[in-house]
Amino acid sequence: MVKIRMRRTGCTNHATYRIVAADVRSPRDGKFIEILGSYDTQIKDDNFKLDLARVDYWLSKGAKPTATVASLIRRAKNPNLKPHHSKKPGKKAEKKEG
Repeated sequence: MVKIRMRRTGCTNHATYRIVAADVRSPRDGKFIEILGSYDTQIKDDNFKLDLARVDYWLSKGAKPTATVASLIRRAKNPNLKPHHSKKPGKKAEKKEG
C-alpha cells in the first residue's frame, strides 16, 4: 500500500519536509517512490509546494495521505483556506459570579 506522507530533511531546529509517495513498510526517512512537493515549517505563509497532478495520480491509484498531508492538499486546491492554527483565538467569556 502506498502512503503520501512527509519525509524530514533539514538541520536541527529547522525542520523542512519533502512530501513523498512511499510504501507503508518503509521508514519515515527511508526509501520512497516519488517526491511530490516540499513543506517548510519556518515560513508563515505559502510554506509548501505540491505537484497536484502527481498527487491526483497517486490518489487515483489508491494512495492514502496522512492527516497533515491531506490538510496541505486541501489548502493547495483551495488557496482561500487558511491553516487551522492561523485564526487568533477570541477572548474567553468570563463567568459572572453572583
